[in-house]
Amino acid sequence: MTAFLSATEAIARIPSGSRIFIHGGAATPTPLLDALAARALAGDVRDITTVSLHIEGPGPHLAKELAGIIRHRALFIGGNARAAVREGRADYVPVFLSDIPALFRRGSEPLDVAFINVSPPDPHGFCSLGVSVDVALAAVRAAKHVVALVNAKMPRTHGDGFVHVSALHALVAGDHAPYELASPELSAEERRIGAHIAGLVPDGATLQLGIGSIPAAVGLELRGKKDLGVHTEMFTDTVLDLIEAGAITGQAKEVNRGKVVTAFAMGTARLYRFIDDNPIFEFRPADYTNDTQIIRRFRKMVAVNSAIEVDLSGQVCADSIGTACYSGVGGQMDFIRGAALADEGRGVIALPSTAKGGTVSRIVPTLRPGAGVVTTRAHIHTVVTEHGVAELHGKSVRERVMALSAIAAPEFRDELRAAARAQGWL
Repeated sequence: MTAFLSATEAIARIPSGSRIFIHGGAATPTPLLDALAARALAGDVRDITTVSLHIEGPGPHLAKELAGIIRHRALFIGGNARAAVREGRADYVPVFLSDIPALFRRGSEPLDVAFINVSPPDPHGFCSLGVSVDVALAAVRAAKHVVALVNAKMPRTHGDGFVHVSALHALVAGDHAPYELASPELSAEERRIGAHIAGLVPDGATLQLGIGSIPAAVGLELRGKKDLGVHTEMFTDTVLDLIEAGAITGQAKEVNRGKVVTAFAMGTARLYRFIDDNPIFEFRPADYTNDTQIIRRFRKMVAVNSAIEVDLSGQVCADSIGTACYSGVGGQMDFIRGAALADEGRGVIALPSTAKGGTVSRIVPTLRPGAGVVTTRAHIHTVVTEHGVAELHGKSVRERVMALSAIAAPEFRDELRAAARAQGWL
């Protein structure tokens, strides 16, 4: 096995002009980023490009002082990258999560180096990518040089996320727990949304639930269901809660029966302990978890995704606030379309009806100028707010106006319908 180096020694081998993949989510290898940022600030390296999904932690490579030295390419924008993207110091790449591994394989998004965070090698020499397989496995295979934080606290996860130690070119010893995500506090509105969605989930359904308050609220309402399964791009403690409640068994799944299949996980230390070496969980690359041809095989697939705003024709903005890029396309369309193709599937867009303390409607006459359409009006099926459920698939624009205005906040309904009349939709 390659001898261990310090993070500084490992980073010293990376030449100027390199394009570096960063393992994302809870697996973000911050010690490697700290060493890269220190070397860049010292003037020892320049013209670096970093590439990643959203990363947790401080993101030292995103500091203003490194503008012109390190430029970041965000395949999904996390909170620590928003300022850099907004100020033009970093770039946002709109792309389906399912497409990213192919970008690496084909060289459309070339990678010279990969920074990854892995479990220690097992007796056969295999390290696990742990809590985040998603696009990281493809990045490891595409990169010419792999720097691994070999982390005693990274869970060893089952599935298709193993990398042999012989494929690692520089090893750095680590003892850093994955970043934690606390369970959210739920508002009354979010609980009502959760109850509406739970009413759409039959026993034996396969679920995609993402991150945030609404998936957590849905989870609370699903504890009495039977034989639910999970096929998702990511999960949180909500899934663990439903396993412990007996609602999730996976016994009705048409594919990977009995398994919780995911690309990555984010949650508390309790969740990371539970998934460690637990064969119930299978971590797979995103071009498997988010493949519509796989998703559609689950007869009762229910996919739940969020939005920033939805217009009265059914267009869904989920990655920007007007022209300001905020998050990313991610896997929303992968799962909305995959669920729609399933025999009894359902794709749900869920959002509170208002923002900014109830002063702004999130059901809008038209999207803001520059807003990104993540789910099109032709793909949309079901929209849920705390005020109810709007079924849009196969409906005319006039019918959509009536259905969506009916689940908007009551104080905005007349205004929305008046705007629709002015637009010629009513």
